[in-house]
Amino acid sequence: MALPVLSTYRLQLRGESSGFAFTFADAENLLDYLDDLGVTHLYLSPVLTAARGSAHGYDVTDPTTVSDELGGPDGLARLSAAARARGMGLIIDVVPNHVGIDDPRQNAWWWDVLRHGRSSRYAAFFDIDWDLDADGRIVLPILGSDDDAAEAKVDGDLLRLGDLALPIAPGTGEGPGPQVHDRQNYRMVGWRNGVCGYRRFFSITSLAGLRQEDRAVFDASHAEVARWFGEGLVDGVRIDHPDGLSDPCGYLERLRELVGPDAWIVIEKILAVDEALEPTLPVAGTTGYDVLRQVGGVFVEPAGEQALTALVGSAGVDYHAMPKLLAELKIRAATVTLASELARLRRAVVAAAGADHPLLPEAVAALLTHIGVYRSDYPGLAALLPTALAETQAQSPELGPALEVLAAALTRGGESATRLQQLCGAVTAKAVEDCLFYRDARLVSLNEVGGEPDRFGVGLAEFHHSAATRARLWPHTMTTLTTHDTKRGEDVRARIGVLSQVPSLWTEFLTRWEAKAPSPDPATGQFLWQNIFGVWPVGGQVTEELRGRLHAYAEKAIREAAWHTSWNDPDADFEGAVHRWLDAVLDGPVAGQLTELVAQLNSHAASDALGQKLLALTVPGIPDVYQGTELWDDSLVDPDNRRAVDYAARRGALKDLRHPKIRVVTAALRVRRSRPQTFLRGAYVPVLAEGEASEHVVAFRRGDDVLVAVTRWTVRLAEKGWGNTVLPLPEGTWTDALSGAVASGATSAAQLFSDLPVVLLERRHD
Repeated sequence: MALPVLSTYRLQLRGESSGFAFTFADAENLLDYLDDLGVTHLYLSPVLTAARGSAHGYDVTDPTTVSDELGGPDGLARLSAAARARGMGLIIDVVPNHVGIDDPRQNAWWWDVLRHGRSSRYAAFFDIDWDLDADGRIVLPILGSDDDAAEAKVDGDLLRLGDLALPIAPGTGEGPGPQVHDRQNYRMVGWRNGVCGYRRFFSITSLAGLRQEDRAVFDASHAEVARWFGEGLVDGVRIDHPDGLSDPCGYLERLRELVGPDAWIVIEKILAVDEALEPTLPVAGTTGYDVLRQVGGVFVEPAGEQALTALVGSAGVDYHAMPKLLAELKIRAATVTLASELARLRRAVVAAAGADHPLLPEAVAALLTHIGVYRSDYPGLAALLPTALAETQAQSPELGPALEVLAAALTRGGESATRLQQLCGAVTAKAVEDCLFYRDARLVSLNEVGGEPDRFGVGLAEFHHSAATRARLWPHTMTTLTTHDTKRGEDVRARIGVLSQVPSLWTEFLTRWEAKAPSPDPATGQFLWQNIFGVWPVGGQVTEELRGRLHAYAEKAIREAAWHTSWNDPDADFEGAVHRWLDAVLDGPVAGQLTELVAQLNSHAASDALGQKLLALTVPGIPDVYQGTELWDDSLVDPDNRRAVDYAARRGALKDLRHPKIRVVTAALRVRRSRPQTFLRGAYVPVLAEGEASEHVVAFRRGDDVLVAVTRWTVRLAEKGWGNTVLPLPEGTWTDALSGAVASGATSAAQLFSDLPVVLLERRHD
């Protein structure tokens, strides 16, 4: 019998060969702490066998076995039993869309396909483009250039090229390496050719897509998952990137049948701001990026929009041209980064329609600029694609004939329709999350997965309505503030968000800093300045660890932005200039001014961090606490957010309960655990403050016995005070689970928030 999921705590597992280990045994040693914290379920990163040295586990190489590096099946069983003994359970991250093939020897399925080609029993497991090569070989874009294949050497039944080893088909190993290579079931080519012989995860050639639409593939890759549920080891699964699959709806229906009606399933479905989750899906909901946007957004002050927009304009960026930039980035992603996928789609379209058109690739790319979701073939989105076709034709009439060819193929369904949707998701990810969000420097705390930076924050009307709708339709969806994929940790976003309250002050400081330490490019500088401010230590001490983290982040950010440098074509001069500038910031007079500003705004950042944390833990949904975020966390994008967590410090903080964040986290989790019906089935009712500072309060009731209220926009609030502001509490007597204070009736905000900027009230029944 599955244990009801009331809250989760995300743990990033990793084996010793990744640099430092965090295994099932380490997780087991944390159970007492997490139980005391109030957590009901451990939420584990992928546990199936991944590439040796993997720091994250999403490059699974053997979906049929639990990783020995993590402790193997026995370690998982011990962890499950120990959790069960405490009344706790396990949720496990599952990766159905792809497997890791960076070292083919580690992936038995892929190795067999390379060795035996189409005759391999695993040939149908992978989405291979057998028609790309004239001889039906798998095209592998793994060389620096095509000429490198001439260096291949025969070593027994292996073909070696540097550290790379590939199998030799039986009976084809005689002669020099290049000749042997010509006889294989694969053909190695330079990666710059823009061709790939298999569906990848986005543009990552080391991750090969699986054909989960084939029942044999599903059964083979989910046999271990089935065992977990059959033996009662786990209570639920998180499904990674289902939009990459051929048929997400069909996959999730098979998964539900496999794991049973009571298992908790959440999916990494990134919703657009105006997109509803498909109501027919047999899942509890998403992994919470939609809630993350709303919870963080209510702390962004709309009054700061105009000044911050003007500030990025001073760097030569026309913020109002962002939609045009996004369209250009999508076209580039489709026609350059994902050119191989676009070419394969074109062949499928031509085959299905029985016709071709020279502008077909341009038509597909243009069409994708009019689709604002990851994929549009969910039943509830049926009107989206024809609307996009109409908009594309209206904008570019010359594409009309090519769009007709495309539509003729799409009406037949099948491969053309599927590949269009898979390309759409990949294009969206590469253009938005992996590029635009590293260029948009207006308020970078909004540049988050599932976010919409063009919307400057979230109004309370939207927030309350969305929460009430979620309570009715998706009460058990996940809510979160930080994940392994977020661009910045929750507390970093909270601090950066405060800049919306002080745009003039930020402009003043930024102008001063640019004069003392001018960045190599003003637009890049504005982006990086906010991130530096977001992680700058309150005490101003710049450690070598912080220096290394900021240099690594800056390099990743400027390469993702692809303005002046990129992963494929790094510009050593520009990157060197950025690194020298960063050292000038860290070592020069600007460092002291950064410390001054952080000290000035730290109380406001802390207030927002506590406010968003309490909201995330109490709004409708099942909250996840990402590892370590029960205390202040200064993480940036991965791999920075997968650093080791100091649990000794957290145990101590939980014991003395002086740290405000852990006070909020444990109080909320314990209240959830003591009142499961309130949070699993209780209604969501906004509570409206009254008085001159009422806009600074976000409050709501869960069920009849819990009331939550948090403070926002505290910079202005500190200037004018609460005045006559009151919060009308429902009938009865209420006790704050955080401070023990008792209140009833219309209570002044000044009294309510005298201890912390947040309250968690429980109705007393005595």
